[in-house]
Amino acid sequence: MPERNAPVKPARTKRRARPASNGGSEPGPAGPLHKFIPWHDIIPAGQWAVYRSAIEAVRNAGLRFLLGGGFGLATYSGRWRNTKDIDLYILPRDREATIAALTVAGFVDYFDQHPYDPGWIYRSIRDGIIVDIIWSMANRRAEVDELWFARAGSVQIREETVHVVPPEELLWCKLYILQRDHSDWTDIFNVLYSVGPQLDWDHLLHRVGPDLALLQGALTVFFWLCPNRARDFPVRLRNQLHLPKPEPVPASEELHRVKLLDSRAWFAPFQIEDRFLEV
Repeated sequence: MPERNAPVKPARTKRRARPASNGGSEPGPAGPLHKFIPWHDIIPAGQWAVYRSAIEAVRNAGLRFLLGGGFGLATYSGRWRNTKDIDLYILPRDREATIAALTVAGFVDYFDQHPYDPGWIYRSIRDGIIVDIIWSMANRRAEVDELWFARAGSVQIREETVHVVPPEELLWCKLYILQRDHSDWTDIFNVLYSVGPQLDWDHLLHRVGPDLALLQGALTVFFWLCPNRARDFPVRLRNQLHLPKPEPVPASEELHRVKLLDSRAWFAPFQIEDRFLEV
């Protein structure tokens, strides 16, 4: 058994290439990007029963959804973080119907226990498990649209096959969560390390649009954090965003930089394989 805090050698994701959207030969998405996750072993049966009840309620109502949150992060990073909640992304027009479906399944509004902004999210709870349905960014920068569903891949979680928020949209949303008491940039770095070289960067750049400087900032930090992995990113992307050419460093130096940001187990590539990510 390895020592609790002993680092593991960073995993290297094999890069697969296909013609990019501009007709070039840059790396791009090629088949599923999701990692193997032993879902049956890591999600307690009681929690999964509630998650599955919510999934079945929405599905039986004829409504579409995409899995995000901790499930989405695990799908791409290969590492689970148990927050005891599940995020279902839906189209704005399906909001009321989805709320009704969850209500019939025994889920109640979480607002009375913990007030929230109902303009972009509906939070429900049953047996201590939170089920969020989301149709917009919290800052109202964008709403879920049909393209999210058209680009979504599927993943098998126990006996359920579900569609997951595309990695580009996942990163797009998380760019704006940079609050004093909560930041999703650690999730961004995990996703970038796992599938960054395979992303459809043209699509993500189009999504980010006028907020390109925000994406440049996240990538600049990531290139400092993991320059060895950053070397796998498309050269065209570096040139387009004026990012520095990453120079190789010892793995120990990358680990040191990871710990400079947070000493907890937040970064999947440098953690023991069977250890959950910390919140």
